[in-house]
Amino acid sequence: MGWKAAEKIIQCWKILRGDNVMIIRGKDKGETGVIKRVIRSQNRVIVEGKNLVKKHIKQGQGHEGGIFSIEAPLHVSNVQVLDPVTGRPCKIGYKYLEDGTKVRISRGQQASGAIIPRPEILKQRRKPRPTESGPKDSPIDLVLEKTYDAKAGIGMPDL
Repeated sequence: MGWKAAEKIIQCWKILRGDNVMIIRGKDKGETGVIKRVIRSQNRVIVEGKNLVKKHIKQGQGHEGGIFSIEAPLHVSNVQVLDPVTGRPCKIGYKYLEDGTKVRISRGQQASGAIIPRPEILKQRRKPRPTESGPKDSPIDLVLEKTYDAKAGIGMPDL
């Protein structure tokens, strides 16, 4: 399970973290699950609780060794998003609504054409924003200081 970069990286990803997908090829064919992680550099996804492989881990300082079951990545072409209405695997298309918002829709032979909502997990940040200021952060009084005013002529460049 060494790291290997993909030959042709997908530019526009239609499958997102948190989507309900069905595995269409491999040893877990026909099973459904939720996408846990997307590895864009390898064109692969990790589905929660699926594609389990045994990993032998040597005992080291601070952790025990043994044989563990971990989720191995699947190629993105081996999974398809489930249609929210029919519950069957479908392709994903994009459409603009009347108000101008871009939404994902299900498309394909037996797809309903329903809107596939963005997963709620994407609204949460994986790494929380820092709450305390670091050594390279500007003090708040300098940030809030007004240095440009067009009407008063403050901060105007000399041309």
